[in-house]
Amino acid sequence: MKTSPVTTADLRGSVISVPPMPRHADGSINIEANVKLLDHLRAGSVTTFMYGGNANFYNLGVAELGTVLDALTPRLAANDWLIPSVGADYGKAAEQISLLRERAFPTAMVLPLRFPATPAGAASGIAKLAARYGKPVIAYVKDEGYINNADVAALVKDGAVCAVKYAIVRKDPKQDAVLADLVQKMGADLIISGIGERPVIDHFRGFGLRAFTSGSTCVAPALSNRIREALHANDDATAAAVRELFMPLEDARDGYSPIRILHAAVDLAGIAATGPIGEFLSTIDDAAVLKELAGIAKTLLAHNQAALDQPQRKAA
Repeated sequence: MKTSPVTTADLRGSVISVPPMPRHADGSINIEANVKLLDHLRAGSVTTFMYGGNANFYNLGVAELGTVLDALTPRLAANDWLIPSVGADYGKAAEQISLLRERAFPTAMVLPLRFPATPAGAASGIAKLAARYGKPVIAYVKDEGYINNADVAALVKDGAVCAVKYAIVRKDPKQDAVLADLVQKMGADLIISGIGERPVIDHFRGFGLRAFTSGSTCVAPALSNRIREALHANDDATAAAVRELFMPLEDARDGYSPIRILHAAVDLAGIAATGPIGEFLSTIDDAAVLKELAGIAKTLLAHNQAALDQPQRKAA
């Protein structure tokens, strides 16, 4: 398991998966199912696992965070990188950070609090969490107005933030004044494209980003990794062609619920039994939606298997 400080090479070396958290019927962590999902990701050359919204870490208690991480850590391979999340409220995040100080993770992502919060307050809170941790954290910029770009850049310069997950959704990802301004203020090296496969080509080419997160990679990690390799090889045609395979699942996630659809898709594809999502969220129970999703997930998984059966030469 990675324990060394975060570098740009770490951010670029794997698709940053954002997996769901398989649970038993009583809500407790299902270790066997989680291991199956991790094995599936590794088989597609995805070795970074960021546990956040898709895993419903927003509703994870302090003690439960320790239980979950201690259950997952022994199942990690030497080259795996697990990124836990804390928060979203400051009080819980501070207690979770204290718990993480007893463990070897090199960073944690601070989940964004939408209310009650102000941009200056968010910047101050993130700085205090990093100081409490004694390590830099990852800032998660999900909404306009959550935090000022100048403050984000200052947190990076001060060593409080080691990376920024940028996930403000735009109708046209080529047109993003906030992202352009953030890149101007702090450079692109430490900014992660945080909205999956749909905007990643535009984020790489238009703004110079070089790392990205994906939830749908949990169904098709080999394909998602192929996009990553193609982008780093400046092969946009391949990246665009492979990205199209993800669009039915991404459309379903955008149309219903990114978290709930992904949670169901991993199960329906036969990768791992995901069970309930956790508190304050419910699983998809519409039979028509589940039938449609099963076809989408299994088709994407079949494309992933074809990619594994006919591997491409890795980009230098």
